[in-house]
Amino acid sequence: MRERQVTLLMLLEVIATSVRDAVEAEKGGADRLELISAFAQGGLTPDIALVAQIVRTVTLPVHVMIRPHSRTFEVSREDLAHMTESMKALEAAGASAFVLGAITADKKIDEAALDQLLAVSRLPVTFHRAFDALANQETALADLQRYPQIRSVLTSGGAERAPDAVAQFQRLLPLTRGGTLRLLAGGGLTPENVQAFAQVTGVSCVHFGTGVRAGRRIDGGVDRALVRQVRERLDAIGRGG
Repeated sequence: MRERQVTLLMLLEVIATSVRDAVEAEKGGADRLELISAFAQGGLTPDIALVAQIVRTVTLPVHVMIRPHSRTFEVSREDLAHMTESMKALEAAGASAFVLGAITADKKIDEAALDQLLAVSRLPVTFHRAFDALANQETALADLQRYPQIRSVLTSGGAERAPDAVAQFQRLLPLTRGGTLRLLAGGGLTPENVQAFAQVTGVSCVHFGTGVRAGRRIDGGVDRALVRQVRERLDAIGRGG
């Protein structure tokens, strides 16, 4: 499965928690899915059977969250055992990539844990919003670029909402030029603000959750019309709009 290609490579990732979400996101023009459970907890590892069902139903790449709990982004030995077994089972179920992360108590990347997780599979990885809990994002970004398997970093720029961290995105994006790691901006993006945000920051990958859900609520399902609005605004950037 290949990610949708548009002018300027504007990539749209949409959170899905169900088959219906996945179908609506695909019909709206999403490029890929982030599949999670427990949306209200920031996203946890979804059910293996659901992953397999979605893979059979849509043609989009399915990036699967690997996160056993929402207590902390630090991972214990038991957490790592759980995560590695989940990765094996989810790859067998058809996952296209994994979404994971691990940090230390002093808010640095937990490289020992990351090494262990990346050794489980050769599938691409997104480092999730544990990145926003790190003490120094610039240093962390350089550290993550040493891992060719990590293709994306999901971040709101350290703010609650990505649109409130424009200056930070403008600092981080130049650090990724010439490499394979891409910033995936997420948090607080809506169909109304995404075009201006992408134009002022220069981001080429955006991540949507509640912004494309009915009522803009976690418990609202993905709305293909809202996804389509985002798609059209991203495509307009490529047309010079």
